[in-house]
Amino acid sequence: MSARDQLLVVIDPVARRTDGESVRIAKDVLSAGAAVRVCLPDGPEDFTKALARRGTRRLVVVGDDRALLRAVGSLHRDRELAGCALSVVPVGASQTLARGLGVPPGAVAAARAVLEGAERRLDLLVDDSDGVVLGDLRIPPVGAAEGGGGGAGVPAGGFGAEGSTGEGARISARAVSRVTAGGPAEGHPWLRTCQSFVRTLASRPSRPVPGAGRGPARLRIEADGVVLVDLDQPVESVRVTTVDGGLAQVEVRPASVGAEAAPVRVRAGTVTVSGPDFRYRADAVVAGPVRTRTWTVHPLAWGLTLPR
Repeated sequence: MSARDQLLVVIDPVARRTDGESVRIAKDVLSAGAAVRVCLPDGPEDFTKALARRGTRRLVVVGDDRALLRAVGSLHRDRELAGCALSVVPVGASQTLARGLGVPPGAVAAARAVLEGAERRLDLLVDDSDGVVLGDLRIPPVGAAEGGGGGAGVPAGGFGAEGSTGEGARISARAVSRVTAGGPAEGHPWLRTCQSFVRTLASRPSRPVPGAGRGPARLRIEADGVVLVDLDQPVESVRVTTVDGGLAQVEVRPASVGAEAAPVRVRAGTVTVSGPDFRYRADAVVAGPVRTRTWTVHPLAWGLTLPR
C-alpha cells in the first residue's frame, strides 16, 4: 500500500462537539478508500503533537478554519510545511477560508477530494513573528468581536476609542436631579444614602463599547520598500491578499477628505505596516496590538489537496 493510501486523520475537538454527524460521515468516506488512522486530540497542544507523529502518512485535518490555520502554522514553525501535502475536510461554523482556497463544501465532497484530488502548491504570507496568513489580512480587523480579539477596554473592531460617560451615567445624573428637586434630604437617612449611591454611578465612566469611536488611523505602509501611505495621511483600511505568482495584492483606502479618496492598489513581495498600536485580522485570527509588522510572501510554500 502506497503512502498516498495511508492517512492520519486528525479530528479537531471543536468539530467533534459542534457537528459529530459530519465527522462520522467524513471518517466513513475516508475509511472506505484508504487505510485510516484516526487521532482525537483534546486541545491545541495535543493537536500539534499529533501532526508531529504523522510519519509517512498523508495528513488530513477535520475541522474549521482555525484548525486549518493551526495545522499550517504548526508545520511552518517546525519547518516541515514544504514536505507535507495537507488535506482538509471542513467541519464547523467557520469554513470561509477553506472554501476560498478551493476545498469543496460538505463532508462527503471534501472527503472524496482527499482521496481523489491532487496536491496544489500555494503561496504563504508569513509575518516577522512566524505567524501565517493563508487568505487575507485586514486592518482594522473586520469582525474582531466575533474572533475574540478585543481586549478589555479596547474596541474590538476599531483602532481605539476614548472612554466616556455612557447612557447609564446620564440616566443616573437625571435621577439625582429628580431626588434633589423634591427638597432637602435632612431627616431622611435613606434618601441621603440613595443620593450618594446615585452620584457614585453618575461619576463612574462607562466601559467603551466595542467598535465605538472607530476612525481613521495614522499608519505608514510600505510595499517592497516603497511608501504607499505615510503617517500624515489617515487610513480607513488596509487589506493584503495572497495571489498567485509569489506576490500579494495590497489595497490601502485613505480616509476621504471632501471628495472620496481613491484606493491605492499594488502587488508586492513584502508589506510593512507601522505606526501607533494597531490590531489586525489574519484570516480567522485577530492579533495585536503591535507597532510594526512585516509580512513576506513565500512562493509555493505549502501544498493543499484539491479536486482535480
